[in-house]
Amino acid sequence: MKGIILAGGLGTRLHPLTEITNKHLLPVGKEPMIWHPVRQLAHAGVQETLVVTSTHHMGDIVNSLGSGKRFGCEFTYRVQEEAGGIAHALALGERFAEGQSVVVLLGDNVFERSIAPHVDAFRRQSKGARVLLKQVGDPERFGVAALDEKQVIAIEEKPTHPKSNFAVVGCYMYPADLFAVIRSIQRSVRGELEITDVNNTYIKSGLLEYGFVEGRWTDAGTFESLIEANALLLSTNNRIVP
Repeated sequence: MKGIILAGGLGTRLHPLTEITNKHLLPVGKEPMIWHPVRQLAHAGVQETLVVTSTHHMGDIVNSLGSGKRFGCEFTYRVQEEAGGIAHALALGERFAEGQSVVVLLGDNVFERSIAPHVDAFRRQSKGARVLLKQVGDPERFGVAALDEKQVIAIEEKPTHPKSNFAVVGCYMYPADLFAVIRSIQRSVRGELEITDVNNTYIKSGLLEYGFVEGRWTDAGTFESLIEANALLLSTNNRIVP
């Protein structure tokens, strides 16, 4: 199993902070934001990680993370040269994955608790993908899962009238056929390859499992959520809580 951290984009919602640095290098707690997903993957026993970022401030990302020795892991880097969506960025990891399953983290997502139990549950799956859900107060900002008693029956991206308040958070786990699934989807009206379309493809095949995030969680893509992320990680001293 390998890890992929997606740390691209321009971070326009955080201007002017992101005019001179990558969003994922902004301080959260006592460390750069991107150190958190790195620590999460390492804590879950994922030792080989691909970092996908944009051409903007790519050198700064590499300077911050280095080879991975500091974190007990090993990094590979790829550049997403166009804003083609999360699934487009993921597609850059096909050669890196080498036919193995992958755990994907969005670089601006912050979890109070370790994702290790969810990664372990994914390892025990015989087939299919796994996503994590969290009950939120503003589901219209996220991909929202419609649930029945046993499974996710659909995911809708940023709906005006959400069918639930369970957001699909930025941690995805996929089997080796992920890249074939990405090749099978079409670009959305936004001109991007949407991760929601990837997940819905697994849903249609009955191959999407899910778990619920315990403890606090936030993304750090807005000023308000960046403040929340700082408070969260300051309270844990940036440690990964089991």
